[in-house]
Amino acid sequence: MSNGISCARWCAAVLAFACMAVPTAAADTVYVSNEKDNTITVVDGASLEPVKTIPVGQRPRGIVLSKDEKSLYICASDSDHIEVLDLAADKVVRTLPSGADPEYFALDPTGKLLYIANEDDNLVTIVDIDRGAVVTEIPVGVEPEGMGISPDGQYLVNTSETTNMAHVIDTAKREIVANILVDSRPRRAVWTADGAQFWVSAEIGGTVSVVDAAKHEIVKRITFAVSGVPTEAIQPVGIAITHDRKLAFVALGPANRVAVIDAQSYEVKRYLLVGQRVWSLAFNPDQSRLYTTNGVSNDITVIDVGSLKPIKSVPVGQSPWGVVSRP
Repeated sequence: MSNGISCARWCAAVLAFACMAVPTAAADTVYVSNEKDNTITVVDGASLEPVKTIPVGQRPRGIVLSKDEKSLYICASDSDHIEVLDLAADKVVRTLPSGADPEYFALDPTGKLLYIANEDDNLVTIVDIDRGAVVTEIPVGVEPEGMGISPDGQYLVNTSETTNMAHVIDTAKREIVANILVDSRPRRAVWTADGAQFWVSAEIGGTVSVVDAAKHEIVKRITFAVSGVPTEAIQPVGIAITHDRKLAFVALGPANRVAVIDAQSYEVKRYLLVGQRVWSLAFNPDQSRLYTTNGVSNDITVIDVGSLKPIKSVPVGQSPWGVVSRP
């Protein structure tokens, strides 16, 4: 009897370990914009295989899901407009105005407005989605790109690559209320889920600035050092922060690594080797996985967040840029 109990306990322990060690399959669908072949690749989250390629406008870069997750908004940069991809029909059903060269954007929490960075015009363009019309344009710094909106929708942060600033915009007044000098060539601005901070990556400066959202002050500059990788190859771009603000992930560009950061102490915990020129990051809906776009190796890397390990590379189109996931 005792041997039977011991065996049962041993089997249960082995089963528990196996469940911890092997990442579970996800039921999400992943969408990747490929800027050089003008397509969206659809990846099945269960099989982690590409299942469809959808032709879209010229040079698709930034992508974001609609509020109801039935549509995908696409920055068709060289087409100078935003495309609306119907995810049931898998085809573009509508275009929205954007201004010249839309590269990146943010959707306000109500799902009614798009805030678009127009790099060539040094403007943030606000578009009413239902009306399909430009509401207004806000002058910002030179070469705007990063667009991060606060969880309550009250503030938008735009980064200007040449001015090296993060501009805080009051969305009700539609004007800049603070300019924060960060390091060279800021690319992304990502808010924490509690709205207390936003993090700004500086591609050439090689840092991430953590900004107190209430005081508009930098509280920490995070630096990176990867053994065997030249400093100039460490170029932070994409940022993803868990809802509980325990972990943050930063894509380091040509370093081919994703940095894992303790989002409370700001200590870099480790570096994960992924594909070549890692660019954008996105969680799956329950944040058990992180997807990276790798612009030179033409694939995405799937990272298991629990074990902090890459589990698979999935081939997509040429020069993958943006990535999102939906249930």
